[in-house]
Amino acid sequence: MVDLKGQYEKIKSAIDTSIINVIESTAFVNGPEVHGFQKDLEEYLDVKHVIPCANGTDALQISMMGLGLEQGDEVITVDFTFAATVEVIALLKLTPVLIDVESDTFNMDLDALKKAITPKTKAIVPVHLFGQCANMEAILEIAKEHNLFVIEDNAQAIGADYTFSDGTVKKAGAMGNVGTTSFFPSKNLGCYGDGGAIFTNDDELAHTIRGIVNHGMYRRYYHDVVGVNSRLDSVQAAILRIKLPKLDAYCDARRESAHYYNDALANHPSIITPVTSNFSTHVFHQYTLQITNGKRNELHQHLLDNNIPNAIYYPVPLHSQKAYVDDRYNEDDFKVTNNLIDTVLSLPIHTELDKDQLDFITKTILEFLK
Repeated sequence: MVDLKGQYEKIKSAIDTSIINVIESTAFVNGPEVHGFQKDLEEYLDVKHVIPCANGTDALQISMMGLGLEQGDEVITVDFTFAATVEVIALLKLTPVLIDVESDTFNMDLDALKKAITPKTKAIVPVHLFGQCANMEAILEIAKEHNLFVIEDNAQAIGADYTFSDGTVKKAGAMGNVGTTSFFPSKNLGCYGDGGAIFTNDDELAHTIRGIVNHGMYRRYYHDVVGVNSRLDSVQAAILRIKLPKLDAYCDARRESAHYYNDALANHPSIITPVTSNFSTHVFHQYTLQITNGKRNELHQHLLDNNIPNAIYYPVPLHSQKAYVDDRYNEDDFKVTNNLIDTVLSLPIHTELDKDQLDFITKTILEFLK
């Protein structure tokens, strides 16, 4: 689905040098590269505080810990996403409240959000799925009305821009009380292992989170808060410092491939191509079609048979996963999600796709669906 080796070859010299420099410095944990990347990302996102951590799942968990959410507090998030989003809610013994998504953008449905809020609700976790922002202006207004925290799960949309109705533009992840991301290798901004980060403009929250990621310490061996061990190592930070200045170009390359797919597939009666909302740019972490003629699974296998990578994100909704089944949920409340799991199909989308590959992929799809 991504060509990490091809991307690496183009930046090999800079990457190799940066890794060797870390090894020679022996500053493997919390070294200068980590602090440098933190500052670089703060500038890119235009946020006051970036706190690097070990992975995107930790970023979500630590954010909830930092906000002081307590056992039994309800946290609303979407049913159609990767399990990490709800996993951390359950781990902290909070109460996950899953809601449906929009049929076109796959992001949080606002009517479902309003319906799900109760006196026990304490936070909303919008997921910027597949590369574009949820309707943050509306979500922030709802959160303000009900005095709720907003935690942005930005694992898939780093680099996207959100435009508010007054013309203000903010980066994905930089709008809520706190934002989180993952640097898993396949992400638009990926390292060569695991990594993540937390973003906030709240000075007090940033201070709390900095303690949590380091065993609750602000001074060595003095533990002021309950913490975890979640740090971005210096090798990964050095790699990310090389790749961050290229992020916008990487996103542009993905958009170009998405435009090619759109043009080639747009007029087929059984294909719905991705929709980009009018308030967010799309960085296409995934390029996800809907196949509406009931032949999604057959197409999935046909592409594999022709050596074309493709994936079904996600085959089982969270409310149906064994770990998260709950009598509170009604299938009628998940009509969109239950349809998407039978229709979505994601195609290769990355910085190294060329016209011949795109042409082969689209022709193979069209020939099968004709």
